Amino acid sequence: MLTVVFYTQDGCSLCDQALDDLEELKSEFQFELSVTDIDSDSALHKKFVELVPVVEIGPYTLTAPFTKTDLEISIRAAMTKEERIPTPVKPRDRTSAIRLNKLVHSFTRHWLAVVNLVVVLYVGLPFTAPALMHVGAVQPASWIYTIYSPMCHQLAFRSWFLFGEQAAYPREIAGTTLTSYAEATGLSEDDLITARKFIGDDQLGYKVALCERDIAIYAGILLGGLLFGLLRTRLKPLPVGLWLLLGILPIAVDGGSQILSVFDFLSFPVRESTPFLRTVTGLLFGLMNVWLAYPYVEQSMLETRAQVAAKLARVDSRSQPVGTS
Repeated sequence: MLTVVFYTQDGCSLCDQALDDLEELKSEFQFELSVTDIDSDSALHKKFVELVPVVEIGPYTLTAPFTKTDLEISIRAAMTKEERIPTPVKPRDRTSAIRLNKLVHSFTRHWLAVVNLVVVLYVGLPFTAPALMHVGAVQPASWIYTIYSPMCHQLAFRSWFLFGEQAAYPREIAGTTLTSYAEATGLSEDDLITARKFIGDDQLGYKVALCERDIAIYAGILLGGLLFGLLRTRLKPLPVGLWLLLGILPIAVDGGSQILSVFDFLSFPVRESTPFLRTVTGLLFGLMNVWLAYPYVEQSMLETRAQVAAKLARVDSRSQPVGTS
């Protein structure tokens, strides 16, 4: 049986008239009428507040203003389409589809919490590696270093250290006041393979499984996600120009100049970034990416939630005894 979903709102005179028309047509045509107040769901309210009354009749959607004749034509067309294209659905498939839609609806409401939790786990696990090394749990720590190895260079002179004399041991050419990697370890700063494999020891401490810049990037994403949770209803997407200026340019200059200095044929001045600059540029990159992307994700989630809510409303209406609304 055809289901007609009617979206309304208190204080809407056009809605009252449209509902009266539907009730009259309901006595002539055999269809189920489901009435949904958009104020009952924020996603529906945001999607339809400028459009009510809205009527979904099979594959057809009418938005204000429309007439009783428009409703009748759409109902006839939808009924003809249903008669022409039967769509039998097995009860088990229907139940699975309902569960999936409910899961999607729940995710669209809580997507930010899910994303923030994933980022917490991703950026937090690398810190457990040095903690495990510190207490002598070498094997579990090595698993973490191995898991994160494809995602990060893990160079010791560009990583944070825990439980040691310093928080970092940068290369000597970085020009910081910290004891350099070469001085602290006695290893060559040009031997990248050894610097990648070097985990640390009881005196120097043990390195975090992600480098300083990666830690800063994901920390920026997490901080941005938490701030977005407070400002999501008021925050507009960051203009692309500002994203390039504040998010891309600093990290590109800091990291790019460091990379270019490796190639002798470019005659680029030899340069090594510092833990401070890696952290600042990484944080900016993470924050600006959140500011650029999350408002669009939120809008997409609202639209998806509205669509799924409409589907679930049609399901609920079919489960009611015929004649109820």
